[in-house]
Amino acid sequence: MASSIPGFESAELAPAALLPGAGWSPLRGMLMRPAGLAGLILLTLLIAVGAVAPLLTGLDPAAVTGPSLAGPSAAHIMGTDAIGRDLFSGIVFGTRSSLLIAISVGLVSAICGLAIGMSAGFFGGAADDILMHVTEAFQVLPRFFLVAIVIALFGPGLDRLIIILGLTSWPVLARVVRGEVLATKQLDYVLASVALGASRFHVFRYVLVPQVLPGALVLVGLIMGQVLLIEASLGFIGLGDPNVVTWGILAGRAQGLFRAGWWLAVFPGIAITSGVLAFNLTADALSARLQGR
Repeated sequence: MASSIPGFESAELAPAALLPGAGWSPLRGMLMRPAGLAGLILLTLLIAVGAVAPLLTGLDPAAVTGPSLAGPSAAHIMGTDAIGRDLFSGIVFGTRSSLLIAISVGLVSAICGLAIGMSAGFFGGAADDILMHVTEAFQVLPRFFLVAIVIALFGPGLDRLIIILGLTSWPVLARVVRGEVLATKQLDYVLASVALGASRFHVFRYVLVPQVLPGALVLVGLIMGQVLLIEASLGFIGLGDPNVVTWGILAGRAQGLFRAGWWLAVFPGIAITSGVLAFNLTADALSARLQGR
């Protein structure tokens, strides 16, 4: 049977034979786009700043190191806050904390969304119905208010913030992954591989996973950008962890002080915008590359 069909020599098809466009390089395509290149450079820069934060400043972001509300100067290049804490140190160390929250939530969302979405689309039937009902139950939860309630009841903490945001950010990803799996299962080359005797594991491992994963990464990048905004909003209204410096906490310190210290709002705002822009530009460039634009 297999030998009568040109191009198929055995039932156990090689991965390259199952996947159209083998050898596709998403990174190379993204680097050819100005927006993608800018997003990758900005994201790499932010990760580097967070990784080497102690080397970039010798000041403790929680220590009083200067006069209150001192403007940007050689001693404090981004000025100080209302009690004399160095803002530049806060931004640098806040980069580590904010990115840690965004990336951790992205990982939790990716694990939950991929596992549930691929399981629902691959097995179908009752499993699909049950998993989609669970997804709908999580999708209707108001993330921001749920996080605010949990923090108000149990106190602030990065662990609680990451868990709650992670467990409420995956439903859209699960739905998109499920739809992609259902569509991919009906493609001609997938049906041909099944007809030739390819096992379900073989189709799952070499067809569905490579086909679904790039698109899922796009959504994960967008989720990380949304998480940065949610964390900043929580910190701004005073629901962040006071023991951890984040961009949202720094922005919250500027309330009522904009006229006296414009830098307290401007520099954290630039940091938040840069983080969201880095994730969104990278995700958008990857999406455009996937769609062949």
